[in-house]
Amino acid sequence: MTSHYPTAVPGFDAVSLTLEGRERVVYRRGAGRAVIVMSEVPGITPQVARFATRVADAGFSVWMPQLFGTPMQALTPASVANTLARVCISREFRLLSANQSSPIVDWLRALARHAHEECGGPGVGTVGMCLTGNFGLAMMLNAPVIAPVLSQPSLPAGPTRAQRSGLHASAEEIAAAHEKIEQQGARILGLRFKQDPMCRAERFERLSEEFGVAFESIEIDERHANPRAMKPAHSVVTTHLIDRTGEPTQEALDRVLAFLGEQLN
Repeated sequence: MTSHYPTAVPGFDAVSLTLEGRERVVYRRGAGRAVIVMSEVPGITPQVARFATRVADAGFSVWMPQLFGTPMQALTPASVANTLARVCISREFRLLSANQSSPIVDWLRALARHAHEECGGPGVGTVGMCLTGNFGLAMMLNAPVIAPVLSQPSLPAGPTRAQRSGLHASAEEIAAAHEKIEQQGARILGLRFKQDPMCRAERFERLSEEFGVAFESIEIDERHANPRAMKPAHSVVTTHLIDRTGEPTQEALDRVLAFLGEQLN
């Protein structure tokens, strides 16, 4: 166990897990098939916790690891900048790599195996956002992930076309995704705002070319983003969500929950 008390996330139980030789706090809520929710920068904000609650309330067992930042810290330009500065010097993240995943994915694979052993079912779902958006794709190697949701996947960062279209996954990881699709019926869901400068159209074009009908794409015009949130429009199911019937972002959230149910139940 950790030697200090973890920061509380209301409605979640905090547990300490040591996997791959590394101890991390994981926030748990709900019962059912396992879904790993990986937060965006700057961390487990109130908006991310609200989304994870929706997933748990839809009948899933949510496993939300603390990967960076301070849980329940407000989303501000300063909190984003401070977290990015720490991530940039961390050996666990490779922000510019188009054809290789980040080392932290190894720990997340171990978490997926652990969660699946506890929760059972045909496999595990994941939801990654922004910096973690591509992680679910890479986690299809050596882990029981069959329902990855890639929400505004923003890695690799960088100005080149190879980076704009990069999947932040190795050839071996992409091959494993194809194998899961062909043998286990896995599918991939992607979400983005059309004008998002951090998740460009080239990345979704590459995903569609790579996985064909197994990749489902939801792309929303920025005029449908929460106008009171930070610009640019980026976080489809958290910060820029308009939680109101008929709104495209609300429909995207509903589709995420339905997708997880179709794949895991």
